[in-house]
Amino acid sequence: MSELFRRDPRAEWIARNRLHPLHQTLDSGPVFGPTGLLRKNPHIIGFIGPNGLKRIDRSGASNDTGQSTRRTAAAREVVLPLHQVAEPAFYIVVVLDLVSGRLNGHDKDTLGLAQQLANRNNGGGAVVAIAFGELKDDSLDKTGVDRLIHLDGQQYASYNPEQRCNDLQGIIAELVPQHILLPDSINGGGDLGRRLAAALELRPACGVWKLNDDTVICRGSAGKSDITRPLSKLLLVMEECCEPISETRHESILMPQQSSQFADGKLFDHGNISVDPNAIPLAEAGFILSGGNGINDWPQFHHTASVLGATEGASRVAVDDGNMPRERQVGATGTWVTAQVYIAVGISGAIQHMQGIAPCDKVVAINTDEGCDMVKRADLSAIGDSTEILTRLVELVEHRKQTINEGATNEQ
Repeated sequence: MSELFRRDPRAEWIARNRLHPLHQTLDSGPVFGPTGLLRKNPHIIGFIGPNGLKRIDRSGASNDTGQSTRRTAAAREVVLPLHQVAEPAFYIVVVLDLVSGRLNGHDKDTLGLAQQLANRNNGGGAVVAIAFGELKDDSLDKTGVDRLIHLDGQQYASYNPEQRCNDLQGIIAELVPQHILLPDSINGGGDLGRRLAAALELRPACGVWKLNDDTVICRGSAGKSDITRPLSKLLLVMEECCEPISETRHESILMPQQSSQFADGKLFDHGNISVDPNAIPLAEAGFILSGGNGINDWPQFHHTASVLGATEGASRVAVDDGNMPRERQVGATGTWVTAQVYIAVGISGAIQHMQGIAPCDKVVAINTDEGCDMVKRADLSAIGDSTEILTRLVELVEHRKQTINEGATNEQ
């Protein structure tokens, strides 16, 4: 019997056609070109990178006859290389915003810039992340944290920048870091960084968005101009100042630290106050309920947003149909949003809309089409009629509120 490899044109056609029902289950073996050379199949996933992107296996292992299906290859766990700094030559301190106890995109970009500073001049530095209050995020090792100082307690449960500034002064005096980085944000980093600069008598570099050797480029004139200045010890950095860490793991070793004794400051946190969610600009809203052309009952949609306390948004189709005002449009052609929770009701997921919600932390999709792009993007999906789902959601929320009110009355 001949040992020559016989080509199967139909099998090769199915292997090329990713929409064919048998594409993912077919193993057509090695693919040879017309000259007899072995061809790599770029459509076979070698592995999923740490940042969620599909990586091509350039080693040739993807074309082995013993290769399992593409779905099995995609599910293969990737072990990132471990970056260790046993004896740091110096420290780079990063004070995290930690919105709701979790890292946001601004924190991750700041840690990326800190690692860039730690690796300058032959490296040897360690990035020390300082977290105040509740810490829910367990991915610090994958975001560039070599050492962690976590200060938790009742004094950090509310807004108390004077306590935090006093603690930072003690930590800085002990570690003597080369640089101190804070996000230049409205979530506390911008205010805390300026307080710290005044306490340490340092001139901070604000609005930093790029590092060049021994200089930094800062945004000035409300973002209309760039200012080049020498690299400062205290940096207040902007979003996208650097690529976040994605290809390495770090030790994230906990460094014990006691909070300093400090008397109550001049600012007092009296808790949250009720505001109209629709008075909050879409770009700043943390909780958005957005509707599309799948909404059949718009009065119910508005009632649901009121019960949930969510800011209302809409897709372009809903706006063009006159169901929502133009300033409520979410997407690349409307408003880019950075909500912590984004609920998309009846939105299939056009590319412009997906671009506009890319920075959102958690996305919940309510749709009748389980194969739409919004469901694929969502962290949690509910497949079914939006009217029925929203009705049930309102019932659960109102029952929860009633239970809480009854419990508070019984305690009194």
